[in-house]
Amino acid sequence: MARRSTSSSTGSPTGPRNRTPQPVRIRRRTFGDFVRAFFAFVALLVLVVGVPGALAVLVGWPLPHGAPSLDWLQRPITVTTFLNVLTVIVWLAWAQFTACVLVEVKAAVSGAGLAGRVPGAGPSQLLARQLVAAFLLVGATAASLTPGLSQLGHSLEGNQRPAVAAAQQTPGLFAQQQEQAAHSAAALAEQASHAAVQADLGGSTAKDGGTKYYRIQPPEGRHHDSLWEIAQRHLGDGRRYKEIYELNKDRTQPDGSKLSEASLIRPGWIMEMPADAHGGELVEMPDAHVSHDVRQQIHDYSQSGDHAEQGGGASQGASQVSLPRQRPASDDGAAHQQGQEHATPAASPAGSHSFGLPEALIGAPLLAAGLLGALGRRRRQALWQSALGAVGGRRGMEPPTPTGDAQDVQDALLVGADPEGVRLFDRSLRGLAASLTAESRALPVVYAAWLSNGDLHLQLAQPAGKPPAPWQLGQDQTFWMLGRADAERYEDLDAAAPYPGLVSLGTMDDSRLLLNLEAVPGIVSLSGREADRAAVFASVAAELATNGWSDRMTITLVGFGEDLTALAPNRLRHLDGIEALVETMEAETRQRRGALGAAGHDSVLTGRTGPAQHTRWAPHLVLLAAQPSAEDAVKLAELAADAGRLGIGYLVGTETGDLPGAAWEMEITAEGKLLAPLLGLELDAQLLPAVQQRAVVELFLGADPERDPDGPVNTPPFLVDISEQGRPAVYARLVGPYEIIGLDTPDGERSALLHEALALLLLHREGVHPRVLASALWPRGVTEDVRDALIERLRAWLGADPDGTPRLGADATGRLTLAKSVVSDLDVLRSLYHEATQGKGVDSRAVRGRLLTDALVLVRGPLLADRPENRYRWLTHEIIDAQLPLLVADIGLALSTFHLEKDRAEKAIEALDAALRTAPADERLWNELLRATHATGDPDRVRSLAADLLTRSGARGLPPRTEALLDELLPTWRDGVAAAG
Repeated sequence: MARRSTSSSTGSPTGPRNRTPQPVRIRRRTFGDFVRAFFAFVALLVLVVGVPGALAVLVGWPLPHGAPSLDWLQRPITVTTFLNVLTVIVWLAWAQFTACVLVEVKAAVSGAGLAGRVPGAGPSQLLARQLVAAFLLVGATAASLTPGLSQLGHSLEGNQRPAVAAAQQTPGLFAQQQEQAAHSAAALAEQASHAAVQADLGGSTAKDGGTKYYRIQPPEGRHHDSLWEIAQRHLGDGRRYKEIYELNKDRTQPDGSKLSEASLIRPGWIMEMPADAHGGELVEMPDAHVSHDVRQQIHDYSQSGDHAEQGGGASQGASQVSLPRQRPASDDGAAHQQGQEHATPAASPAGSHSFGLPEALIGAPLLAAGLLGALGRRRRQALWQSALGAVGGRRGMEPPTPTGDAQDVQDALLVGADPEGVRLFDRSLRGLAASLTAESRALPVVYAAWLSNGDLHLQLAQPAGKPPAPWQLGQDQTFWMLGRADAERYEDLDAAAPYPGLVSLGTMDDSRLLLNLEAVPGIVSLSGREADRAAVFASVAAELATNGWSDRMTITLVGFGEDLTALAPNRLRHLDGIEALVETMEAETRQRRGALGAAGHDSVLTGRTGPAQHTRWAPHLVLLAAQPSAEDAVKLAELAADAGRLGIGYLVGTETGDLPGAAWEMEITAEGKLLAPLLGLELDAQLLPAVQQRAVVELFLGADPERDPDGPVNTPPFLVDISEQGRPAVYARLVGPYEIIGLDTPDGERSALLHEALALLLLHREGVHPRVLASALWPRGVTEDVRDALIERLRAWLGADPDGTPRLGADATGRLTLAKSVVSDLDVLRSLYHEATQGKGVDSRAVRGRLLTDALVLVRGPLLADRPENRYRWLTHEIIDAQLPLLVADIGLALSTFHLEKDRAEKAIEALDAALRTAPADERLWNELLRATHATGDPDRVRSLAADLLTRSGARGLPPRTEALLDELLPTWRDGVAAAG
């Protein structure tokens, strides 16, 4: 696996991924050292002295002896001229190489450390450095400063390491600046002064004099040390990372923590290496030129091992994903926490008669909100397609009422969804991105987000300075925190979603963890039983496909979830096998690398904000449920090595938990626990089991307008007797201001709750689950006794029919239902239209006209026009706000057609005007109004109406259908409008 290097945002090259300082070592000279030194001397002699001598003897002076004239420039190019040009090029190359040799010799002899770079001399300086190093290998100073000939062929950047001992990197910090040159010289002097002491100490600090150690380096940019890459560099095979792990597991590190899993390591840790490890980054004991601090740390480390105490290593120190500290809870904080996690199982304990809903979805507020929002958008789209005639026979379509598992899942979504939490989360992230852009700062790499006690905590890969207000530093430099009160002050911003790869994994101590899949430095592996893994994969895929904090992304599913593509066909795609995946991702990885290079960006984060925003920086997340073969696993590991920088994330399932290149390893247990011991995590996993997955897919397929071209029967969910004999006992007027006829107004503060509960039941004649009712009335949560008390008050308020049957009952599933004697004007409106178009009105024109006129009279404005601003928030989950205007428009259009058949244009205009008051954006009504106005025979009225339509349409202009209709009815309308303007 090739080593990676990064570039700064300005395009200038930075150091290698691991700037491991070179320790000064005293080693015995071997015969091979003298042989290499001899050949290096010969090569230097030939290149520095022999090349110019040969050029002078064989070619001579290649340049003209006088100033060139125009005749000289017009002469033909001969072989001699060509050889002279080549000679000049060789002279220039020799001069550059000689300069590199001089610079490297000066740096080596003076002990100043790494030589400065000669401009434009990358390969030349590398060759010069290797030759000088080999030639001076027999000397003590140069041997400590330059790599051996075995490193020849590595990139120039890969060998630019300062000569500072690794001890000068402070353990436990993510990023530490390299020491300055003066400090380097001082460190070297100190190391030399301790040489004799070290020789004595070395025998007691290592089990074997040849034991080698490696010090884990801080990350640079998005790149981080891993055991895989250490094994690749120093053992020649990344798959030998297990040997390093076995040598070092459960041994106490300098920061007090321990290595308990091979997936993740921390800067500052010391790794004992296998005997055949090689490379200049290693510290060999005894070593006379390692600083005292490092000697002591390695001494202490070498004494730990099998005899050391066994314990939970990862939990003893900070890990790269750790639980944030919660602020002291105040009354407001508790309320905010309830608002953030309002739907908890504690609100309805097991054993309740109304339990029975899928807890997996009730306990996943962000997933539920995403699914519910996407389902609502799909149903609205189906309604509009039906109304505009995009799908035949579906006009006025009522969405199918789910039953069975689909009904339970829909109710669970209604109970669990936290759309307000999603809105605040999205605004907070976009607000952060906008603030950083305004300050010309890059987005920090975020590994995870925690929603805890109403606050949002972002865990950074490394410290990124002080966050922009109102964000604050959290428990340490790698946490940025935003309080809920501050988040509520954010408005909608026109900024790109900065972290679309965040996805919920589960909860821990009432805090919800979202992992940023596209930022993980490698593969995230998930082990466990196949069914348990599938539930995690389905949950991750569903949330990524429907969440509200992403703009665009591609989610590739392999080995599972072909049916899940129905949730978001524009985001989700399914591939048949790993072979197709590898081929696809190899091509995309090349394309993204090229695009980043061409744009001058270091990573997708620098291209996701500011003026350079582009859809090419959308993440691509790969969810591979089937365990790959050993060969495919290696290919994926190579692809994932640079994936974090490219905005590509990999979540891969494995049966054994052993996956090459896995940066983070997780396990899902049969009890629903998501374990990541190295990260110190034990989460209650967020799952989407197979039964709920099928039910969710069924809900989305049922809302697809093209699934059944013939369409369902256009029958309202509840038909009422519209005759005089069908007068209801309780009549509620919902279309317009809310009024109730037939009941006394309840006394006290509970009146508003009772009215809202009745409205919810009237809009859902199929029944309302008690938990759905409770979550609608109390979005921040409520106890079961309060909920049940309200239901009893509602039952008492509604009373009973003359036969003694309560008007509030329950069906076999425990859902609350209303008796037929409790009716709303919306029920009557639907019934009148149905009877006029599919009942008695079909055969009787007079009946049709009367029914349509009665229906239009019932329309007094929008639904619940006078509802309080802070109540009825559950209406955001409903599609009644789209259904009612379409229904009123259908009634207005039908009544207009009825009048125009008898040339009653004014009556038709009156009906259309009445419908437009409730459905002002319906293009069909405006077009029909144009026809009715044209039927009056008054061109001025048509022209005036056209001008009014143009004013309403604003900068968008008239819809194409309306323009075409005006061209037909009044060809000169454009001239009239221009004159009026």
